[in-house]
Amino acid sequence: MSRSIGRPEPQGDSGAQTPTLTTDDAHSVPAPGSGGRTRLALSRPGAVRTVAITLLVATPAVVLRLWAIDALGVNSDEAVYAGQASSLARDPALLPYFPVFRAHPLLFQSLLSIEYRVFGVSALGGRLLSVAFALATVWLTYAIGARLYGRRVGVLAALLIAVMPYAVVVSRQILLDTPLVFFTSLTLYLLIRFVQTEHAAWLYAAAGALGLATLTKETAILLVGGAYVFFALTRKTHLRWRQALIACAVLILTVLPYPISLMLAGNSSTGGQFLLWQLSRRPNHSWWFYAQVVPPALGLAVVTVTVVGLLLMFRSLSWSEHLLLSWIAAPSVFFEIWTVKGFQYLLPIAVPVAVLAAMVVVSLPAREVTWRIRPITVTTTGLRAVLALALVASLAITSWTQVQPAATGSSFLAGTGGVPGGREAGEWVADNVPAGAGLLAIGPSMANIIQFYGHRETKGLSVSPNPLYRNPVYEPVDNPDLQIRDGALKYLVWDSYSASRSSFFSDGLVTYARRYHGRIVHQEFVTVDTADGPLRRPVITIYELLP
Repeated sequence: MSRSIGRPEPQGDSGAQTPTLTTDDAHSVPAPGSGGRTRLALSRPGAVRTVAITLLVATPAVVLRLWAIDALGVNSDEAVYAGQASSLARDPALLPYFPVFRAHPLLFQSLLSIEYRVFGVSALGGRLLSVAFALATVWLTYAIGARLYGRRVGVLAALLIAVMPYAVVVSRQILLDTPLVFFTSLTLYLLIRFVQTEHAAWLYAAAGALGLATLTKETAILLVGGAYVFFALTRKTHLRWRQALIACAVLILTVLPYPISLMLAGNSSTGGQFLLWQLSRRPNHSWWFYAQVVPPALGLAVVTVTVVGLLLMFRSLSWSEHLLLSWIAAPSVFFEIWTVKGFQYLLPIAVPVAVLAAMVVVSLPAREVTWRIRPITVTTTGLRAVLALALVASLAITSWTQVQPAATGSSFLAGTGGVPGGREAGEWVADNVPAGAGLLAIGPSMANIIQFYGHRETKGLSVSPNPLYRNPVYEPVDNPDLQIRDGALKYLVWDSYSASRSSFFSDGLVTYARRYHGRIVHQEFVTVDTADGPLRRPVITIYELLP
C-alpha cells in the first residue's frame, strides 16, 4: 500500500484548478438576439450536478443553524450586542440600559440596527443575521478550497464547515465572531487571488476586507501578523514595499471611522480603558483551555486527518499550505499567550482547518490498494469517499446533539449557547416589577439579560470597585446595605450560572436576601437527569426585599 500523499494537480497559471460554473459538458451557444454574442449554457447533467451539490452543502448548513434557534433566550454577550443595536436604532425601551459605545467596534451592531429599524427589536432577528453571515462563510470556504486545490476540495471543505460544531454553535448566537470569520475568510480569499495573479488590486481589496473585519471585532488585526509571516517565508510571490504601504493605508482608512466616531461622541477614553482592563485582568481559564475545547469543537477526526496529512507531505508543502498555516498560527499563538481566553476566540481558524482537511482527503494517491491479509482490492476513490463521509457524519452528529435546547443550556461556558430561564425571568420582571425599582444580580452577565428582556436597571454585585479589575462599562455597587435600606434596590436575582463561577458573591447575595427578609416571588427551573430520575432544579430565583 502506498504511503505517499500528493495534492490535486494544479491547472492554469493560477497554480490551482479555477472554479467555474460550467462542467466539461458545458458549451457556448449564440444567445437569441445577441448579434452573434455567445452565452454560457449548462448541459442538463451539469446543471443537475450543480444543484445537487449546492443542496448537499446548503441543507445541513441551514438546518443545523436554524433548528430550535430561538428555544432559549439570549446570553449576556448577545444581550449586549443586541442592546447596542437597539440603541443605534433609537429604541426607547433599551436605550437607557445599553450605551452605544462599549468594548468593541460597531459594524455588526450597525447592520443589525438597520434590521431593527425595519422589523423591530428581537433576539431572533439578531440570530438570523448571524446565520446569514455563517452561510456566506460556507460559500467562501468553497471558493477558497476550489481556488487553491480544485472544486472537489472546495465542496468537501464547504461541507465540513457547514456541519462543524465550532462554526454551527457560535453562528446561532448574536456574537461578533461569526461576521468576523466571514470578513477574515473574504480577506484570505482575496489574498489568494493576489498571490495567484500578482495584481495589486487584490491585495488592496484584501486590506479593505481585513479593515471591515477589524471594524467587526478588533482582534482581526492579528491576521496582519499571519499575512506578514506568509510573505516573509514564501517564494511564490514578492511583496513590494510600495504595495505593502498602500495596503496598510487602505487598512487604516477602513478602520479610521471607528476612532473618529468615538472622539466625536466624546467617548475617546473608552477604548483605552477597555485595553487597560484587558491587560490587567486575571486569567479566566487554564493554559490548557484551548487544547481541551477547540479540537473537539473543530472535530477530533478533522484535526487528526489534517495533522497526519501535513506531516506525511511535510517535504512537499507548497505556498498554499504555508498561507493557511500562517492564518491558523497568528490567532492561535496570540490567544494562547494572552491570559484571557474565550471559547469562540479561535473561530477564524475553522475555515483554513476545513480546507486543509479536505485537501488531505482528496489528495489520497489515485491508485488501487491491495490488502495482503485478505484478498480485497479497494480503489482509492472509495477510500476518499468513506473518509469524507466519516468526517462529515461525525461532525454532523456532534452538531445535531449540541443544537438541541437541553444540550445548549447545559454548559456554563460563555459563547456556547443561550441561558435557560433568562428570557422568561426577564419577561416576568417586565410584567411584575414596578418601573424605577432597582434590581441586584450576582454579576453583570445576568444583569444584562434581565435588562434586555425586563427593561429595568439591574446592577452586578461582583463588579469590582477597583477600576483595574472591572470592565469600564460596568459601575460597582457602593454599599449595597445602604441602598437596600434606602429602597434603591428592591429585588435580588440569583442564578446558577453566575453562582457556579463565583460562590463568594452568590453567598453574599443570599445573605442579603436573608438579612432583609427577602421572599421568593419568581423562579425558573430546568429538569436534569439524576440517579434517582428526573429532577427539577432552580436556575434563576428572584427575591423581593422587605427592608
